[in-house]
Amino acid sequence: MTTSALRRQVKNIVHNYSEAEIKVREATSNDPWGPSSSLMSEIADLTFNVVAFAEVMGMVWKRLNDHGKNWRHVYKVNTFKETPLRLQGKH
Repeated sequence: MTTSALRRQVKNIVHNYSEAEIKVREATSNDPWGPSSSLMSEIADLTFNVVAFAEVMGMVWKRLNDHGKNWRHVYKVNTFKETPLRLQGKH
């Protein structure tokens, strides 16, 4: 496990993030690679639940407001935000 992954797990526990929030954090992490299609599909499925949808969108909004060294959060949210909308049409 990388240091950044360990740090992310600690933050998830300390901030008591929900499953939906953790998945969005993972999909929009500062890692140099993009999220997997299976993770994106899981997030899209979560958006059908009213509570999870609010959690997903709250974390998306938080990530969109990041700046500086967290530029990848913003970049990944912008590429990621189309996927749930695209996948919702398939259900």
